[in-house]
Amino acid sequence: MKLSVLNISGKDTGKKVELKDSIFGIEPNDHAIYLDVKQYLANNRQGSSKTKERSEITGSTRKIRRQKGTGSARVGSIKNPIFRGGGITFGPSPRDYRFKLNKKVKRLARKSALSYKAKSKAIMVMEDFNLDAPKTRDYVNIVNNLKIKDNKSLLVLTETNKNIYLSSRNFKDSKVVTVSDLTTYDIMNCSKIVFVESSVDVLHKMYEN
Repeated sequence: MKLSVLNISGKDTGKKVELKDSIFGIEPNDHAIYLDVKQYLANNRQGSSKTKERSEITGSTRKIRRQKGTGSARVGSIKNPIFRGGGITFGPSPRDYRFKLNKKVKRLARKSALSYKAKSKAIMVMEDFNLDAPKTRDYVNIVNNLKIKDNKSLLVLTETNKNIYLSSRNFKDSKVVTVSDLTTYDIMNCSKIVFVESSVDVLHKMYEN
């Protein structure tokens, strides 16, 4: 699969980049995508939600009323979960939601996600560029030139570029990542993926084995 390389003005430079079928043309594995996205979201969970059980509630231990003769159920403590202000029954407690996922499954998931995007013609390639200063206006102009302003876009760079990252930070519908930080979640969570020309070669080397 070959794609034309665009410049920052959105015009064809005349160059072509080939996307390898071993990465962008495989039979997608939906279950691998599900597992990788699930792990990504689970790893981002704080897991800090907590409620107090009856043993952690501050309150008197005095018996509320006598055991017998009232016609009501026996009650021993104000900390009882049936009372307002009492302990919470089976409430959440801090936990770690992270789980292990094999590298081969994660690799398959990313290839599958990229294959889906390639099949739907949601991948673009533009020549390497740099911004002289971090300006949101300059980044928005590039997005407008590529005609992806109304789409949720993902720009994949070869390496970290502070000016490009800072310029895109205020633009809510676009995210900038390096090719080494590319995740299945990012791929599936956007409508258009824009690779800079050099990042395609890096991606091929990462997944060629």
